Amino acid sequence: MQILYTISMVFLVVAAQDYQPQQDFLIDPYPVWHATRQRRDVTFDKQMGDGRVFGTLGQSDAGLFGKAGYEHQIFNDARGTLTGQANGMRVLGPDGGSSHFGGGLNWKNPNAAASFDISKQVHGGTSYQAAAGGRWPVGKNGDFSLQGTYGRAAGMRREYGGLANFNYRW
Repeated sequence: MQILYTISMVFLVVAAQDYQPQQDFLIDPYPVWHATRQRRDVTFDKQMGDGRVFGTLGQSDAGLFGKAGYEHQIFNDARGTLTGQANGMRVLGPDGGSSHFGGGLNWKNPNAAASFDISKQVHGGTSYQAAAGGRWPVGKNGDFSLQGTYGRAAGMRREYGGLANFNYRW
């Protein structure tokens, strides 16, 4: 007797999958605004002397987050431009939350640039990334560029790379 019930249920499931209603009578149960939900972030950015204070509170499908920090221009002269930044972030989600803090230094001039970023997760690992590169003219129509990176993500092996390039425009 159970085999008859099983066969009839399989038959009904297959028949229901093959059934396609006419498009004229199909009513969409979810309006368009439901499928295209917008993110709502609150952002704060204020200049303070040679620096700025910034922050963001927001929400995504993964949960709630908040980020705040301070960026300061250390110098801007013939040596180039050097800026430093310190920031912190808190994320709350269904699986719990995490806190991160970090900072970085960025230097650039007309021919070269360098940066160093570091971040630490509270009760977790530390990640850092350093990068530098430069471009120098060679003659009237050429230039030579050199770039390099070095870094480590928390719990991963160190990564490094380099690139040298010579361009000549005929």
